[in-house]
Amino acid sequence: MSEPVVDAALAKEHGLSQEEYDRACAALGRTPSFTELGVFSVMWSEHCSYKSSRVHLSRLPTKGRRVIQGPGENAGVVDIGDGWTAVFKMESHNHPSYIEPYQGAATGVGGILRDVFTMGARPVALMDSLRFGAPDHPKTRGLMTGVVAGIAGYGNAIGVPTVAGDVQFDSAYNGNILVNAFALGVARKDKLFFGRAAGVGNAILYVGARTGRDGIHGATMASAEFDEESEAKRPTVQVGDPFMEKLLLEACLEIFNADVLEGVQDMGAAGLTSSTVEMAGRAGTGVELDLDLIPRRAKKLLPYEILLSESQERMVMVARPGMEERVLEICKKWDLDACVIGRVTDTGHWVIKATPGYDPLSGEPLPAEDQKKIYVDIPVPVLTDDAPKYERPCVADPRKTERYSFDPSTLAFDAKSDLLDLLSSPNVGSRAWVYRQFDHIVRVGTALRPGAADAAVVRVFCDESMMGTSPMPREKWLAVKSDCNGRFCELDPKTGAAMAVAEVCRNLACVGAEAIGLTDCLNFGNPQRPEIMAQFRDAIDGMRDACVALDVPIVSGNVSLYNETDAGDGPQAILPTPMIGGVGLIEKPNDVVTMAFKGEAIVALLGPVGAGALGGSEWVWRKTGKVQGTPPSIDLAAEARLQKLLVSLCRRGLLTSAHDCSEGGIAVALAECAIAGNTGATVSIPNGADKPSSLFGEDPTRVIVSYLPAQEELVRRAATEAGVSLIALGRTGGDSLVIEGGPSWTVYEMAVAHAKALEPVVG
Repeated sequence: MSEPVVDAALAKEHGLSQEEYDRACAALGRTPSFTELGVFSVMWSEHCSYKSSRVHLSRLPTKGRRVIQGPGENAGVVDIGDGWTAVFKMESHNHPSYIEPYQGAATGVGGILRDVFTMGARPVALMDSLRFGAPDHPKTRGLMTGVVAGIAGYGNAIGVPTVAGDVQFDSAYNGNILVNAFALGVARKDKLFFGRAAGVGNAILYVGARTGRDGIHGATMASAEFDEESEAKRPTVQVGDPFMEKLLLEACLEIFNADVLEGVQDMGAAGLTSSTVEMAGRAGTGVELDLDLIPRRAKKLLPYEILLSESQERMVMVARPGMEERVLEICKKWDLDACVIGRVTDTGHWVIKATPGYDPLSGEPLPAEDQKKIYVDIPVPVLTDDAPKYERPCVADPRKTERYSFDPSTLAFDAKSDLLDLLSSPNVGSRAWVYRQFDHIVRVGTALRPGAADAAVVRVFCDESMMGTSPMPREKWLAVKSDCNGRFCELDPKTGAAMAVAEVCRNLACVGAEAIGLTDCLNFGNPQRPEIMAQFRDAIDGMRDACVALDVPIVSGNVSLYNETDAGDGPQAILPTPMIGGVGLIEKPNDVVTMAFKGEAIVALLGPVGAGALGGSEWVWRKTGKVQGTPPSIDLAAEARLQKLLVSLCRRGLLTSAHDCSEGGIAVALAECAIAGNTGATVSIPNGADKPSSLFGEDPTRVIVSYLPAQEELVRRAATEAGVSLIALGRTGGDSLVIEGGPSWTVYEMAVAHAKALEPVVG
C-alpha cells in the first residue's frame, strides 16, 4: 500500500497550519514522510504541545516547601512527611466522552490512574469533575448516564475508590461536556520514578495491552472544535479494560520495587509517539524503535497507525543495563505482553524503523535487519522544546458591559419557595444518584463518604506492604476536593479563577486539612478567538494571585482547548472552566469536621458578611436561565486569614461543623447543614431576610460553623486574634430551619427537595 503524497493540503487535514507545515519541512530539511506528518500532527497539537498556553502557564507558582516534583512529569509530587509523598494529577477527557460517553469517561479514569502509578505510587483515590448541558437538553440524560457508568465501570473494577467530585449543568455545555478525572496515589519519597529515557544503550520495553486501531488521532481530535460530523469520530475514542489495568498496576509496582528501571511512562495521548519522544526529551537523548516487535491485536497495522494508536493499558519502560530480562520475567508472572522494542541512543533523534508489509499476526518470521526501512527520523527537540509556541492576541469579551447592567432586583422574590427551588436545583441538590454508583469504600481508607463534608477524607496506609515488601504501618490522612464556578469565570475570568482556587482550599480547611498542593484542568474554547484567549490569560493571573496569597503551589495539570461547538449561527464556547483539584494534609483523625449540625450548638458565620452579590448566582440562573449581573469580588488576604483560622479551630477540636457558603449563599449552606445532621436551627441573617441578596448572594470567604456553647469564648478569641469576623447567627435544635423575620422550613421538606435534584436529568 503506497503512502499518500505529503503536501500542505494533507498537512491541513492533519491540523497543521501552512506556517507549521513549512516549519516542519525546514526542521527536517525535506518534506516529511506520511508517517512523520502524523507524528507532527499529534506532537504539535494543543493537547500535546500546549502551543497556545505555555506562554501563560509559566506564570503559575509551582514551587513550595513540600514540592518534590512540579509540572512537566506524569504527575505532581508533594511531601506528606515520614518519607512518604502524595502523587496526583487531573486531566480532561472531554471530546471522547461526548462522542462515546461510557468509553470516553472510562478511559479518562484509566489514563489518570496510569499517570499516577507511573510515578511509582499506589493509587488510593479518584475524583471526577463533570459539566453537562442544560438539564432539559435532549442529549444531557444520555451523556450523563453514560459518563457516570463509565467512571463507575472502570474505577470500581480496578479497585480504587471514587471519593469526591462535582457536577454542574449549564446550556453552554450542551454541545461540549467536560469530564475531568483526578487520581491520588502515595509513594515512598526515595522510590519515585520519572519519565526519562536515560542511559545510552539501555533497552526500551513495551509492557501491557496489545496495540490496535482504537484512539488513532485522539490527541488531534481533542485539539479541534466540534461540528455536525464530530459524532462520526468514534474510532478516535479509546476502549478501556480495567482488569488489564489492574494487572498492569500490580506488575509495575513489583517492577518498581525490584529497582531495575531508569525511566517509565504510560502511553497516553498520542500513544507510543508522545511517550517515547517525551522520555527522550527529558533525558536529552535519542531513541530508536523497531515497530516489527510491537505486540498487536489488529492485522496489517501501518507504522502510521502503530505510532498514533491510543490503545489503553500500555507502558514504556527503560531498563537499567542488563535488567530487561527481570522486567520480562515479572510481566510474564502477571500475564502481560512485554518485549524489548528499541534502545536509547546518543543521536538526539527519534528514529522509527519497520519492515514494509510485515505483519506478525500472519505468522511470518521476523524479518532480517536489512529488510527494514526508516519511517521516521526527527530531532527530538523539534517535537518537544522547539515545538510551536504562540502568544495569541487577546481582546476583552465585549458582552461584559451588557451582562453587568442586569439588575437582579427586578426578579420576583419569595424566600420560602425560592430556597426549596434552589435545594431542588440540579446544580445544588443531592448528588447521591451519582456517587451511589461508585465504590467509594474499597481499600477501607475512605474516612468521609461523599456528601458528608466539604471535602473527602482518605486514610492512607503508608506501609511497605502496599508497595510489595515487608509491613511497616504508618497512617496519613489526606483530603481531596475539586471545584470551579464557570459562571463567575464567564463574567470575570480573573476573579472567577481566583475564587475557584480559594473555594477548593476553603473546602479543605473546612474538614481540618491544610492545602499542600493543587492540580488544574483548564477547559476553554478556541484559543484562536481573541476573547477566548483573553479569558485564559486572565484566569491564569487569577489562579496565580490566589495561589500566592494562600501559599499553595500548582504541581500538575492539563489544558483542554477548543471546547466549543459550531452552533450554526456561530461558535458556542463552554463557560471558561479552570477546574481546580486540591490535596490537603490532616494532622490527626480527630481534626476532621463534617458539615452536619449536631445536638445543641451555636451557629455562626466566619468571614465578612459580603455585599450580597447575585451576579452569576444560582438564584439568578434559576430565574432567568442566563449568566448575568455583577459578579462577586474576593479579598485574598481575608481568605488566607479565614482558612488558617479554620484549620486551627479544627485541630483544637473547637468546631462541631463547618460548611462554606457557595452556590445558593447563606440560606442554602444553612439548609445543607440541617439536612446533613437532620437537625434544625433558629437563626438571624445579616442584613435581614427580606431580600434575596442576604439569603442567596454568593460572596466568597464565608463559612457557616457551629460549636458548643462552652467553647464560645475560645472560638471568639481565636477569630479576633486571626483578624476574622465572627457573627453569631443563632442555635441548632428542633426539626425546622427558622429564619427570624422570615420563613421557616422543616428539615424534612428541605431534604425531600434536596433529594430530587437530579430527577429532571436522570428520571
